[in-house]
Amino acid sequence: MIRLFSLTRVFGLMLMIFSTTYTLPILTAWIANDGTMPLFIRDLLSTFFGGGVLWLLTKDSARELKAKDGFILVLLAWSGMAAISALPLMSYLPALSFTDAYFEAMSGLTTTGATVLDGLDNLPPAINLWRHELHWVGGMGIILLAVAILPILGVGGRQVFMSETPGPMKDSKLTPRITETASNLWSIYAGITLACILALKLAGMNWLDAICHAFSTLGLGGFSTHDANIAFFDSPAIEGVLMIFMLLSGMNFATHFLAVRNISINPYKYDVEAKPYLALILGSCLAIAAFLFHKGVYPDFLTALRIAAFNVISIATDCGFSSVDFGSWPIFAPLWMFFLACITVNTGSTGGGIKMMRTLILAKQSEVQMFLLTHPTAIHPLKLGKMIVHSNIQLSVLGFIFVYFMSIVLLTFVLIITGMDFVSALIAIVACLNNTGPGLGQVGPASNYASLSDFQTWVCTFAMYLGRMEIFTVLVMFTPAFWRK
Repeated sequence: MIRLFSLTRVFGLMLMIFSTTYTLPILTAWIANDGTMPLFIRDLLSTFFGGGVLWLLTKDSARELKAKDGFILVLLAWSGMAAISALPLMSYLPALSFTDAYFEAMSGLTTTGATVLDGLDNLPPAINLWRHELHWVGGMGIILLAVAILPILGVGGRQVFMSETPGPMKDSKLTPRITETASNLWSIYAGITLACILALKLAGMNWLDAICHAFSTLGLGGFSTHDANIAFFDSPAIEGVLMIFMLLSGMNFATHFLAVRNISINPYKYDVEAKPYLALILGSCLAIAAFLFHKGVYPDFLTALRIAAFNVISIATDCGFSSVDFGSWPIFAPLWMFFLACITVNTGSTGGGIKMMRTLILAKQSEVQMFLLTHPTAIHPLKLGKMIVHSNIQLSVLGFIFVYFMSIVLLTFVLIITGMDFVSALIAIVACLNNTGPGLGQVGPASNYASLSDFQTWVCTFAMYLGRMEIFTVLVMFTPAFWRK
């Protein structure tokens, strides 16, 4: 019971902090005079005072969070705040069901970018900005933001951060103090976002589009203010800016911080994920462009390269922007793109999927096993760069890969049972579990997820949630050992 009160107290504080995110759409509604200011003010007040009530009722239950508390709080925060984030959408679009509104909000917070909405061009600026702000807030993690603030209020954040940090290297940190680490990451995240906004404005977007698409890009979300997505702009300059910042967002933000702090590119040289990440994606851009040109999809190689590069980078980094209907390409190209979405983005980025770190560990582990087949008595430690990867991390990666692919298989079968065709079901789950957004077939870039039944929508919502929580964070809750004292 004491644990429940302590978690409720922290969750109340987090709600009060989260209520401040309504400030930006309120300001936008006031400037644009789009009529949505009252609903955002109402939701700000209800979220703040709701959190305040929870905090006041449990304010005498303060205690340091334990590891188990961190897991529970992470899951509670993401699921609860998605429900709260759906309120403005339901208020402005009364025909929107709770299922669809929750899907849209969860898609925003998990930076998936899958949408059930049509008529994005006609939405009020504040509503569109709210959707994109969810990407930005969710990009580095609501919990990570709270970690930088909650200690000031007397709540320790180390355990929460450990539960939220993506990737197998959860113990690595930039500074001895977790609050300083979180603040540093948010500072570099905000700085790159500002640079992206200015670059998009210079490339030809208006201020609203620049801010919204910068939020989507840094969060690797993929929401757009237009139904046609990036095809609306038909601008090589805009596509070029987005490609650069999508690639940056797919890299470890700790590496960006170290590079800025040291005013040096050496951190990128020493980052074991950066080189294979860039080589695989950029090599795939050239290969897919050559393939599309060879198949006669585009009349010349430069056109094929422009279109292939943008869409390959977008899907491979789990962002989800699209400039064409790549679902109409020969099937090899989009399938390869979604394969890249599973493995390429770096640990510590805002993307989803297996992460390049796990991919490299698994590849190295296979190499070591083949070596040991011919030299069974040899001692051959697994190394990434100069770092030895210990056996507990290797086992963790193997376990994660197994559960990851089993999740794809089982959830795909669930969608197939409901009547979806195989390609649509498989890629919908891959796109949602990797937090990529658009899929193929029924949920391809030329359409959206609005055609799904309520049950199918909840399956995809769960897949987004599962992927953003890195699977184990959710599944560990269902193990008896977790609940034993």
